[in-house]
Amino acid sequence: MTSPSPADDDRGCLRLVLAVPLVLLTLAATSCCWAALAIRPSGPWDDDAYAGIVLACVLSVGAAGAVVGVWLVPSVRRVMGWWWVGPAVLAGGVAAVRWVTGG
Repeated sequence: MTSPSPADDDRGCLRLVLAVPLVLLTLAATSCCWAALAIRPSGPWDDDAYAGIVLACVLSVGAAGAVVGVWLVPSVRRVMGWWWVGPAVLAGGVAAVRWVTGG
């Protein structure tokens, strides 16, 4: 029998450590996306609601971009599958559509 290489032994721990920022950023992206979708302006004069929608969309797209940026690092991509980025990219995409359509 051969023992696993030291690099394989660390992958579980490395995956757990790298999952923390990815999960936190994904939660930020999805919660900001939810806020962008939940805010309903009272009318065309409601500038504060429109500003809130834009802010929530910008934060959601930014957090999704940060998730992609972290995942693009080769050492992270090696241990984290592409599906770790999927929910954040989806939330960022929905927020971008909400931002473009203007509510």
